[in-house]
Amino acid sequence: MKKSKFLLPLLVLFALGMLLVACGSSDKKETNSGTNNDENSEDATEEAGDFSVAMVTDTGGIDDKSFNQSAWEGLEAWGEEHGLEKGASGYDYAQSEDDSDYLPNFTRLVKNDFNLVFGVGFLLEDAVADIAEQYPDNYFAIVDTVVEGPNIASITFAEHEGSFLAGVAAAMKTKTNKLGFLGGVDSDLINKFEVGFVAGAKSVNPDIEVQIQYAEDFNAVDKGKLIASNMYNSDIDIIYHAAGNTGNGVFAQAKDIKQNDPDREIWVIGVDRDQYEEGLISDKSSSVTLTSMVKRVDISVHEVTNEAMAGNFPGGENIVFGLEDEGISVADTNEEAFTDDIKSAVSEWEEKIKNGEIEVPKSRAELEEFEKGLE
Repeated sequence: MKKSKFLLPLLVLFALGMLLVACGSSDKKETNSGTNNDENSEDATEEAGDFSVAMVTDTGGIDDKSFNQSAWEGLEAWGEEHGLEKGASGYDYAQSEDDSDYLPNFTRLVKNDFNLVFGVGFLLEDAVADIAEQYPDNYFAIVDTVVEGPNIASITFAEHEGSFLAGVAAAMKTKTNKLGFLGGVDSDLINKFEVGFVAGAKSVNPDIEVQIQYAEDFNAVDKGKLIASNMYNSDIDIIYHAAGNTGNGVFAQAKDIKQNDPDREIWVIGVDRDQYEEGLISDKSSSVTLTSMVKRVDISVHEVTNEAMAGNFPGGENIVFGLEDEGISVADTNEEAFTDDIKSAVSEWEEKIKNGEIEVPKSRAELEEFEKGLE
């Protein structure tokens, strides 16, 4: 297992890269004429050489406002950094409509001569293992699980620790002492979000109730909305989702309730990226997003791509991003809702995790033992 060594410098580079992306326009070449930007772009492209990178999404799609989108933003920032454009000679993606698309998408990208191809999500585990065996001279990486192979880099996160902090925030904010958790697919990975959240909430208040439900789908917005409706109708006032695009249904339901009853205090905790904007109600005056458990999938993709391009591809390694290197965090964007007392409590618990005072559970069995210690 390898801890990320380059995350903090890359956070700065990534922020600058995204600023450049945001400032770009369709007439970029014309705007750059008469300056040395073209020359700098050529130098960057020359540094990148013939290296190109692509990613295969799960069924949530590239615009899921969560996991896939964050990974794609990482590739876009990498391309901007090196003066490359979307396409066969730079960076690209293949979107999967269902599970049967995974391996064909990988195969197509390899045959299009992409040097490195990412599988975004644990659902692509088998496809990554198969394609890496078929093409031993190509580089592959998978996000959110570990696949063994000398030409595979595995990228994982300490989601349970970030979810613990989200649970602390929820326990501090709830008025009903009833919380909800909506998972995408019941699996070892999403269980880490679930048990971390429960452990954090119960560390603040052991009597808090947490209702847990799985949609068994990462791309079912309507199902997410229905589950959220049932939860909010049962006096739950905060729902934490780890459900990809399905989680957008939770935001939709919370916003509908809030717009019909502005005085009701209900919240959503987002996942993977800062989902503050997904919680904005129609007049943009407020957001139902209390906080988000942020995984820097963008930075991890950016970092591994740069290492591969530099000839240092971490094949056969598991690179772990956690609290210590800011690969995991909770967002404080909603300053009105995420109050100073909540922020202070989250910081205190974060320090306890970092210094080893608390070992956050990663499975339901570990959660049972953890809860015994709270009695």
